Amino acid sequence: MLSNSFMIEPTQTGSKSEAATSRDQAALLQQLTTESQNEASQGLDTKSAIEIARIINQEDAKIAVAVKKALPEIAQVIDQVARSLRDGGRLIYVGAGSSGRIAALDASECPPTYSTPPGQVQYIMAGGPKALASAVEVNEDSEELGQRDIARRRPTRKDVVVGLSASGRTPYVVAAVAYARARGAKTAAVTCNHGTPLAAAADIAIVAEVGPEVVSGSTRMKAGTAQKMVLNMITTGAMTRRGYVYENLMVNVHMQNSKLVERGIRILMQACRIDRETAVNTIKSAGRSVPIALVMLKAKVDKPEAVRRLARSDGNVRRAIEDTVLEL
Repeated sequence: MLSNSFMIEPTQTGSKSEAATSRDQAALLQQLTTESQNEASQGLDTKSAIEIARIINQEDAKIAVAVKKALPEIAQVIDQVARSLRDGGRLIYVGAGSSGRIAALDASECPPTYSTPPGQVQYIMAGGPKALASAVEVNEDSEELGQRDIARRRPTRKDVVVGLSASGRTPYVVAAVAYARARGAKTAAVTCNHGTPLAAAADIAIVAEVGPEVVSGSTRMKAGTAQKMVLNMITTGAMTRRGYVYENLMVNVHMQNSKLVERGIRILMQACRIDRETAVNTIKSAGRSVPIALVMLKAKVDKPEAVRRLARSDGNVRRAIEDTVLEL
């Protein structure tokens, strides 16, 4: 059942009155920096377009500084996700509203960028996929729905579950993370406030305290940008640690359209300092696989040997080229 704590005129039914619940919610919101009024944007509605843009830009400059303070925790999550994926586990994001949409974006970009298997990086969002386009934020108040949705994914000790909530108190997300942790999954929180229920529910808390929003409470702004930056670091870092990046090149690119085919050709040309014709021919002989083609060229081996090396290195391109993983 959905919580009724959002009702404007609360009743006195139940073990705790809705009036008391409403007061609790109000007290919590007052403590959140993301809900505070921003002095730098006072009188925003009286400003010119350039003044509004300048204020937003000045506030956005604070985001990277806030994220920098959480780098040690971000690094922990990167390594945990890399280990999980290596062992056959999954990265599962959980979010609601803007946080859920950011989670969905990051998860959906992993297959074309790194050729990750379907389901290896997932997202769960309050309200389901329809909430991506239409706001159904009422669902974020339900602990029951959060538990139910994560339970359907059957989290195990192999998985990493990352909950996103700017406030750090979204019941749906907190409940889902707590459920996953109780079943052995490694868990992390990505939030923009200190001392929150979500941080307490997770193994690792990533807190990027960006301060009050230009438009008070509009956490799709600085808080949303901070969350996107953190997720970029987590998946990019984990995939790089897995060996799906060579130097700084996206060598595991999934060549499913003309743009990505061209990207694969250019990657091979850059990595091996070869001409376009050689790159195209090698990719063709490698079965349209950039990693196989790269190992063939760098290690000067044929396709079967390149495939064997990649298998021995568990897909790590650099290790496959150097063949540093011994056969057991």
